[in-house]
Amino acid sequence: MTASNPTTLATIASLRQSLTSEATPLPVRFRALFSLKHLAKTNPPDSSESLAAIDAIAAGFTSPSALLKHELAYCLGQTRNGASIPYLTKVLEDVQEDAMCRHEAAEALGALGDAKSLEVLRRFRDREGEETVVKETCEIAIDRIEWENGEERRAEKLRQSDFASIDPAPPMPQGQEEPSVEELGKTLMDTSLPLFKRYRAMFALRDLASPPDLPTAVPAIHALAKGLKDKSALFRHEIAFVFGQLAHPASIPALTEALSNPDEASMVRHEAAEALGSLGDEEGVEEILRKFLNDKEQVVRESVIVALDMAEYEKSNQTEYALIPEVAGTA
Repeated sequence: MTASNPTTLATIASLRQSLTSEATPLPVRFRALFSLKHLAKTNPPDSSESLAAIDAIAAGFTSPSALLKHELAYCLGQTRNGASIPYLTKVLEDVQEDAMCRHEAAEALGALGDAKSLEVLRRFRDREGEETVVKETCEIAIDRIEWENGEERRAEKLRQSDFASIDPAPPMPQGQEEPSVEELGKTLMDTSLPLFKRYRAMFALRDLASPPDLPTAVPAIHALAKGLKDKSALFRHEIAFVFGQLAHPASIPALTEALSNPDEASMVRHEAAEALGSLGDEEGVEEILRKFLNDKEQVVRESVIVALDMAEYEKSNQTEYALIPEVAGTA
């Protein structure tokens, strides 16, 4: 283990205070969270700094905000560090916790790819009376871990993605020829297929939409937008998340429609709001978001607050929304 850096540990303690204080404005708490994720990922996995950052993120699970807690779970899944697993398992096992948070904890366990998580994921996939969104996420996470640890992965050739995120499923493998947008769109919407395979089509379409000037970009966005009509709220929310990653203007009409639908699941509407925040430099987006600052759903209201903060960033020249300025130099 390398010697710890007192300056970095002091920064982590300060970020932890910001993250866990209910008096701290939500956008600042999100920035503290993303800064902690950055520190967890850029320090060695067994270092004092990385473990302290993970523990600081997990300390936020005491918050009453489902939006914040689901983001904590997502960030723990992105750390590539097994030290996150006990915290995520505890959230998944807490049946009193918001389903959106438990779903994100299950997805994060899938992202970490540890076969030891299969037992708890199978238990909640098969649990009688379990929330559909949790069951479906456990199903996908199981498939992802089995893929991660199986022979199939070694045999596959995957297209290099522009995105550094650990996704709930890898993109479809490349064969002799790259799958077309039309073929991927059919797989995306084929409800007879396992969700994991449909997710693979989703992330393959995402990769065909980046960079935004690719000839396949707009057709891929339109193919993905059809997924916002799927019967699964989990599936629809993932489409909105992908649109947030892409930040392509062609997705604005579909995202606006999802956010504006009061009958849509709050987990989908919140993801649509944050995706619009990533498009904040596009004309009219901030006006759309402001209409929902007083929405009846707390998670939507909070997402709009964060999205408007993201939109301000998009219009500025800051290099990294995620980082509180002093963090960049401490890792």
